[in-house]
Amino acid sequence: MRESSAFDPSALASLPIFPLPNCVLLPGGLLPLHVFEPRYRELTRDCLAGHQLMGVARLRPGFEGTYYGRPPVYERFGVGKIICSEELPDGRFALLLRGVARVEIARELTSDLNYRVVEAQLLPDASCDAADARDHLHKLVMLCDRLAEVIEQGGSQLRELARAFESPGACADAVAAALIMDADARQELLEACDPMIRLQRTLGHVSHLLCELAPCDSSVN
Repeated sequence: MRESSAFDPSALASLPIFPLPNCVLLPGGLLPLHVFEPRYRELTRDCLAGHQLMGVARLRPGFEGTYYGRPPVYERFGVGKIICSEELPDGRFALLLRGVARVEIARELTSDLNYRVVEAQLLPDASCDAADARDHLHKLVMLCDRLAEVIEQGGSQLRELARAFESPGACADAVAAALIMDADARQELLEACDPMIRLQRTLGHVSHLLCELAPCDSSVN
C-alpha cells in the first residue's frame, strides 16, 4: 500500500507515460490499472522504485496501426500517483492511481527504455473571481447532496467527496472524475485550465443526472 498525495514537479522533467485508449485521468480521480504488457511492467517497476508518478495519456483515434510504436497521444493528460500496488505471481501488476495534476507535453524524450518518456509542463489553474467560484462550489455541493439521496449506492461517499476540497476547481475535478464517464467530456475538462469552466460543466452534468433519476420540470440549479 502506498498512500500519498504529494506531487514533486521535478518529476515532470522525465515523466514516463502510459498511453491508453479512451482513458482520461482527472486530478482527484482514481484509476485502477491491470498492467500486463512487458514494457509497462518495466515502467511500473521503475515508477515504484522512484517517485511513483506516471502520466496517463489518452491515445488519439487511429492508434491501432502503430500501437506498439509511438502512436500519437493527446498532448494534455493527467499525472497519476501510485497509491496501491500488487505484483502478481506471473509478473503482472494491479495498480491504483490517484490523479494529482494536469500537464502538457513539452517534448518527447529519446530513451533506451522500452516505454515512452516525456518532458511535461504543469498546467496551473487560470485566475477567476473567488466569490463566483465559491458560489458555484456551494451549488455543486448542494446538488451532490441531492443526487446522493437518489442514487442506489455511494451516496455517503459522494457527499464526502464534494466536501473534501477547499479549492472549487479541485472539487469540480474530483466530482467529474467520479460521475462523468464519457472520454471526450473528460478530455475537455482535463484541458480546461479555467476552474469556472470545470465548475459550470460539472454542475450541468450533476444537474442532468439528478433530473434523470428524480424527474424535474426544469433544469436543476
